[in-house]
Amino acid sequence: RLRTTRTASYVAAAVVHSIPGQLLLLGWTFAFCYHLCNGIRHLAWDAGYGFDKHTARRSGAAVVAIAAVLTIAIWVAAFATGA
Repeated sequence: RLRTTRTASYVAAAVVHSIPGQLLLLGWTFAFCYHLCNGIRHLAWDAGYGFDKHTARRSGAAVVAIAAVLTIAIWVAAFATGA
């Protein structure tokens, strides 16, 4: 049983460290950051802010930009710490 667990963890590590695995992790990181930022945007909407068309478009673009910056920051931090 232990041998199977070790083999499975080696396979998982190989998948995560492969280029397709890294691209999937990058996409999941961006999706998480986007979801977080857009949730904050929706909290502002719940408070009654940002409903006019101009503000809604700008906040939408800001969510994408901030999510991209957060994604890059997370990946830079991960590589800097050797994660």
